[in-house]
Amino acid sequence: MMPAQDLAVYVDDLARGYDGDAWHGPPLRKVLEGVTAEIASARPIPGGHSIRQIVVHLYSWDDVVVRRIEENCVIEAPDGGNFPPPEGTGPDAWQDDLSRLDLWHARLLKTVLHLDASRLESRVAGKEYTIGHMLRGAVQHMAYHGGQIALLRKLSERGTDG
Repeated sequence: MMPAQDLAVYVDDLARGYDGDAWHGPPLRKVLEGVTAEIASARPIPGGHSIRQIVVHLYSWDDVVVRRIEENCVIEAPDGGNFPPPEGTGPDAWQDDLSRLDLWHARLLKTVLHLDASRLESRVAGKEYTIGHMLRGAVQHMAYHGGQIALLRKLSERGTDG
């Protein structure tokens, strides 16, 4: 079990996985670099999610994590469900989603930076796990979906290149 005082480890993992030197490969923002609205909305796997849907899912869950910490109340899922539908279409809507992703991730980092380390061992309201466990899960969640996005991007780009 990680010492409760070591908030820096959580902050480092969240920062590296998002836009730093991640051990697992390219960080999330690097994977998203250069993705067009067309590629983001493509669904190369029938019945699967698009990159854009995954991005909305990611920032919606960052919001849940922040609210669970700040409000200390039961929050089961994001407003709009596990995969809230993206708003709007086209390049401007896609850029808005990327901006929201940056905003919510920055807010998550700020929340963790200002967290009293003793709360890491506190249970999340309505859950059987601690805030520390939830934060480790947020890092894993980002890495998992970053890998999905990388694969979807390759499939989508191959489809547009012929």
